[in-house]
Amino acid sequence: MDVYGLIGKSLVHSFSKRYFTAKFQKEGIQARYKLFELEEIAELPMRLRAEPTLRGFNVTIPYKESIIPFLHDISPEAEAIGAVNTVCILPTGLEGHNTDAYGFAASLKTLLGSKRLSSALILGTGGAAKAVHYVLTNQLGFINVSFVSRTPLSDQLSYEALFELDLNNFPLIVNTTPLGTYPNIDFCPPIPYHQLGSDHFVFDLVYNPEETLMMRHARSKGAMVQNGSEMLRLQAEGAWEIWNRY
Repeated sequence: MDVYGLIGKSLVHSFSKRYFTAKFQKEGIQARYKLFELEEIAELPMRLRAEPTLRGFNVTIPYKESIIPFLHDISPEAEAIGAVNTVCILPTGLEGHNTDAYGFAASLKTLLGSKRLSSALILGTGGAAKAVHYVLTNQLGFINVSFVSRTPLSDQLSYEALFELDLNNFPLIVNTTPLGTYPNIDFCPPIPYHQLGSDHFVFDLVYNPEETLMMRHARSKGAMVQNGSEMLRLQAEGAWEIWNRY
């Protein structure tokens, strides 16, 4: 039986396992989906050798970038993004792809509708943040996109700096950090929520809980909000399509 899976560091509340297990049962697919928790990405080759029927796997925090040196090949889009969330296991080696970008782009259209924006803040700087930035700047033509980090580089903003900005200049805010994820549901990114209003769109990539504390704060100020559930479903289906090309 073919095996697919997910690598990451803490996977106890994995969406992917639930999603693919249900998909395989519903569609009569003879396959299993397993979780592979790695303390370090260096454990990957050993884990792969122990799973000879593994055909492909998803990649999540914190390995979307650090997995790249282990790949034999990488898709042009994933290379441009600088992060991988889907890997095919081929006779020639590991081939990396990024379906986060596809999932985010399609889901963002649900949030924005016909609205056209050009400025955004991306909270976080990891692999998911890179996919979001790629979509906004390379696919949707956003002009002013800034990363926000707890430890900002010279071209990034700190969270403290947001309180000195006019958030009306950033109508889209995308949270790519895990803040607010179950069980830590009483946490949220420290941004000036009092500045948000009905012209703002807040996309929180967290999917559990369905409505995060960040979303509640933003909604209370009149902002349109969306969680990461649809994006996750879309990126998962994108991964399945890639695995079945071979």
